[in-house]
Amino acid sequence: MPDVGIRDVAARAGLSVATVSNALNRPELVSQRAARRVQQAIDELGYVPNVAARQLRAGRSDVIGMAVINITNPFFSESVLGAEEVTEQAGYSIIVGNSFDSRDRESRYLELFDRQRLDGVLLAPVSDDLSELERFDKRGVPIVLVDRVDPTGVRLSVSLDDVMGGAMAADHLLAGGARHVMFVGGPFHVAQMRDRHDGVSRAVTRAGARFSLIETSTLSVRLGREIGDRIAAMPAGERPDGVFGGNDEVALGIMQSLIHHGISVPDDVAIVGYDDIDFSAAAIVPLTSISQPSLEMGRSAARLLLSALADPAQELASVRYEPTLIQRRSTRVP
Repeated sequence: MPDVGIRDVAARAGLSVATVSNALNRPELVSQRAARRVQQAIDELGYVPNVAARQLRAGRSDVIGMAVINITNPFFSESVLGAEEVTEQAGYSIIVGNSFDSRDRESRYLELFDRQRLDGVLLAPVSDDLSELERFDKRGVPIVLVDRVDPTGVRLSVSLDDVMGGAMAADHLLAGGARHVMFVGGPFHVAQMRDRHDGVSRAVTRAGARFSLIETSTLSVRLGREIGDRIAAMPAGERPDGVFGGNDEVALGIMQSLIHHGISVPDDVAIVGYDDIDFSAAAIVPLTSISQPSLEMGRSAARLLLSALADPAQELASVRYEPTLIQRRSTRVP
């Protein structure tokens, strides 16, 4: 069946195209009789008004695009929920894109957001290269970075001090007696991972302890178990006695493997994760973790974006959170 247009509706209703357009867009301008005839014609023909076209002509879509690095990571899923909570209250909807650590996927989502002329963008970028955002700058579309600081200092952002978080994890492990701290995380094109690595490596080096690294291309429980197997296979004298996972999932996987191999957590190896996801407290050995307020970060990012949409000329300040350490039984008490 060919597409049904507004002219077909007008012909079926016996009215002008202008009257049908008013009935759809400005119903207060038409009589109740005309409105009923238009509705009857729509029902008979199965006409679907082109809302996207009307929105484009009006210069707004009431839709915001949000792209995150990995939606399966509870930090990002909670950030999305926080953003949705705020935007829905303001009458906006969100289209969510999952980059899965891929710049190509991120680029395709940004192209989609631009092509659909969305009103604003929330972005947890995969890399430091933000040149793709220039297309939005040219149209005056506001952008807020999530969990990342703009290196140029130009864009609005909501972020966490990950260098502090890494140092906090290292200091806690060292205070509990660790003398060889290993960081497991990556990929390092993600700024958060670089910052966490820098924080822990500097703190360990400053304390005169041994630091080692296993860089990863992603972070998951499965990968954590594989790395745990590698750690368990090390000679006891080479094995780290403190491990800092780049996120809770990889830390939980490492812990599962070590326990399976008969290595005590925390007596033989103390473990700290990052994000403080719900599973951390429920693990067989509850996981010590660096907590970041994921829901509130999503809410803050959405509030910044809505403020920029309401008044593009106003000056807005980026938001920077500090992490907190939640101690549980996977680390030794200092």
